[in-house]
Amino acid sequence: MQSVPLRIGVTGTRGKSSVTRLIAAILKEAGFKVLAKTTGSKPVLIFPDAEEKEIRRRGTPSILEGKKILSIASKLQVQALVVELMSISPESSFVESRQVLKPKVLVLTNVRLDHLAQMGSTRQSVARSLASSIPEQATVFVPEEEFFPIFEEAASKLNSKVIRVPRESPWKGIKIEEKSSWLEFEENVCLALAVAEFLGIEKEKALRALKKVNPDFGSLKIWTADLGFPPRRFYLASAFAANDPQSTRFVLSRVMKRINLEDKELIGLLNFRQDRGDRTIQWSQALKQGFFPEFKELIFVGGHALALRSRLKKTLKIETSVIKEKEPQKIMEKISAKVKGETILFGMGNMGGAGKELVRYWENIGKTYDL
Repeated sequence: MQSVPLRIGVTGTRGKSSVTRLIAAILKEAGFKVLAKTTGSKPVLIFPDAEEKEIRRRGTPSILEGKKILSIASKLQVQALVVELMSISPESSFVESRQVLKPKVLVLTNVRLDHLAQMGSTRQSVARSLASSIPEQATVFVPEEEFFPIFEEAASKLNSKVIRVPRESPWKGIKIEEKSSWLEFEENVCLALAVAEFLGIEKEKALRALKKVNPDFGSLKIWTADLGFPPRRFYLASAFAANDPQSTRFVLSRVMKRINLEDKELIGLLNFRQDRGDRTIQWSQALKQGFFPEFKELIFVGGHALALRSRLKKTLKIETSVIKEKEPQKIMEKISAKVKGETILFGMGNMGGAGKELVRYWENIGKTYDL
């Protein structure tokens, strides 16, 4: 353990992969030899030379994977290790963070409702679960708007300190959106810059690093493509990794600020996972509450799609439909045959299953939309 002097853990509900990548890039720009691990849309090791290697797992993921990562870090003789924590239950969080990684810096991105069976059905219970990751004698970074007293209570018992991070750059006068290399969320960048300031990294190096970050597979991306006969312009937005309705609402608001909606149809493509019934219930409740009135139509794909549409058909004012096909090309053929003009197709719900395949397909057929 002592051979890896700086160990940083990143936990929370959303944005962990992005924050992990941002911090690792800043450390590298500052001259550290860094190994990073993300576990978001797909598990990846990011080596000191920036090479990325997908982690191939046999069977279900295990928090004991952290021991292997520490061993790799030790063999590479890295100065810093940045790890996206993968635990969901409080018991697993305790073991992964406090007993395996033992980070000196813990970054907590946000507190939102997901994995309800393991973390509870209220934000307070989710916060309590995340607090299990707080290690002894560490510094914990939490966004100001996501702060819960339970974090400070847990930290004080472990001789750790909580730093509340405001949603603005720690370096005044910096326009964050001009410095990040893709559609990164301001709060994620603020957390990374706060850690950089705490570690004494020069401002110029930290800001320079933001332009060099390679985005996570599941990060918010938009492509344009001309599809159908006659061809019509599509804006293909991947927000599949946002998962929960609240996070998706944030992403949609950002996309709507960046793309002129005039003369365009806004269609939601909602992908469900057969093994995540709890998340499907969340979406059902959110749609009933009118979370997404902007959509002209909602298209359901994946597990539970038919059942959910049948349940919501009489409740929703928005038009809904189901596409049974699983291959991304066939899904897009069905969609392009339905629309008449320019369309913003907003992918959401789940990255697993059709979500991941659609993102790969969009990357192949589309051109990155320059915002």
